[in-house]
Amino acid sequence: MPLPKPFPGSKRTTADVIVETLVQAGVRRCYGVPGDTLNHVTDSIRRSEMRWIHVRHEEAGGFAAGADALLTGELAACAGSCGPGSLHFVNGLFESHRNRAPVVLIASQIVREELGFDFPQEVDYKPIYQTCSVFCEEIRTPEQARRMTAMAAQAALAKKGVAVLIVPADVSAAPAGDELPFTVHRTAPRVLPAEDELAAFAQALNEGKRVAIYGGSGCEDAHAPLMALAEKLKAPIAHTSRATDFLAHGNPYDVGMTGIFGSEAGFHTLMSCDTLLLLGCDFAWKQYYPEKATILQVDIDGSHIGRRHPVHHAAVGDVRSTLEALLPRVMPRSDTTFLEECRAHHAKAQARQDRHAIADDSRPIHPQFLTETIARHASDDAIYTADGGSPMVWCLRHVPSTGRNRRVISLTHGTMANAMPQALGAKSAFLDRQVISLSGDGGLTMLLGDLITAVQEKLAIKVCVFNNSSLGFVELEQKVEGLLDSYTNLENPDFAKVGEAMGFWSRRVEKASELELAVAKWLEAPGPALLDVVTDRMELVMPPKVETSQVLGTALYSAKAVLAGRGDDVLNLLKGAVT
Repeated sequence: MPLPKPFPGSKRTTADVIVETLVQAGVRRCYGVPGDTLNHVTDSIRRSEMRWIHVRHEEAGGFAAGADALLTGELAACAGSCGPGSLHFVNGLFESHRNRAPVVLIASQIVREELGFDFPQEVDYKPIYQTCSVFCEEIRTPEQARRMTAMAAQAALAKKGVAVLIVPADVSAAPAGDELPFTVHRTAPRVLPAEDELAAFAQALNEGKRVAIYGGSGCEDAHAPLMALAEKLKAPIAHTSRATDFLAHGNPYDVGMTGIFGSEAGFHTLMSCDTLLLLGCDFAWKQYYPEKATILQVDIDGSHIGRRHPVHHAAVGDVRSTLEALLPRVMPRSDTTFLEECRAHHAKAQARQDRHAIADDSRPIHPQFLTETIARHASDDAIYTADGGSPMVWCLRHVPSTGRNRRVISLTHGTMANAMPQALGAKSAFLDRQVISLSGDGGLTMLLGDLITAVQEKLAIKVCVFNNSSLGFVELEQKVEGLLDSYTNLENPDFAKVGEAMGFWSRRVEKASELELAVAKWLEAPGPALLDVVTDRMELVMPPKVETSQVLGTALYSAKAVLAGRGDDVLNLLKGAVT
């Protein structure tokens, strides 16, 4: 890729060195909002072949860069002006960092001579960004620029997270200094457990009678050896939400997710096994781990071993290499009793979920039906993003994994407003793939202005608004706690008209019978397109196991609602639960 070219007669600047180093490290796109202290950086990007994606809010840029990096596995960049400019990235980059996406932020700063004097727009970025980064340092002299930029990029790639470069404006504008040829190196090490650890794992698996496997995102490139292990052990495979794209397809041992977004089948598998193999998962909710089983854990990060639940055997290694070394040590078995038991639970759980994915013009559209309709019409390799709350649950439960499609969801950070900006980043990285944002009405309106980015940057994202006029997940949480739902109502505009005014192909759908054709036309639209779908506010996200406290809390809510003259809400809630 060509490097930034200075104007004839002018010298290379430190900004040129920074951009040149990032280009050599693989950065192809930078997301941000230009501003005074960033001017020499944006001018350098303008003269390079790095693409500048002009977002309308820096938070959206942080989300977009993270989705870009997560899906490509390559570095993405974002850049902001001093003070509030670079500060606005915080939430988007917190999300990206917790998704383990390699992103570099160029946080431009006021000139050095004014630092420490409470100058206008002065912000000390280091203590702020150290909480959501693997690297956070200031370039203090032109001579440091290449070395520091290379180290930031190296850290982001090697540690899989956000790296922050703080760049004072007078440094970026200064002539490039004398420098050594520091570059970024890409490595792909194989990490294997010790021999005695593998032997202990094999013995425990061979002795187990009801062996289950629980896979996480660390299984991304381990599908084949994992299937081979499950075949040998006749073991059901449950998986985390983050591992759905990697483990649910082509998997005859699949029993689905566990956890609050999962199904009864995944929950049953983990609770009723006597030996549980955890592979590359760091699932946080301890109530979904078995109390009496022998637990074995493999993870590439030794600090993750046993931090969620006590384990009996542990090994540090990448999942693929570990399974390949473990397979010859495991004895094949023929008893499929436990596997068939778990498969039967999975079939019943799937049938219960499918009951909600129906067309019914007598009530607002089931969000499950909407999601399954989109999935039927979408490309086999579509990329889905989904907002925090119920859209991400419907995306996980009702979009089948094809082995080629992907989901980008805020599962660890749990933020709102992520879906549409992440779709911008995904589409920027994959111009030839279908990118679908499943947006909540609350999430979309938080960063609504960045719909304009799709038009300005010619990014043909497809945005579907799950319009239930409420912060639906929050409303459900309040009811389960026995509280009257408060402050969750949303007075929404006609999103189709808003989208049309911004330059989107747009349509509003209020009846299930109109949905099939509308979805087809929406996905076929040549540019950015928005579908505003009125969905059922009373649709419940049911956990795999309903706790007594949740039943009592909902009963208490019902009593309060009746006393408050809101009996119709209770009837609608009961109708949603029964359906």
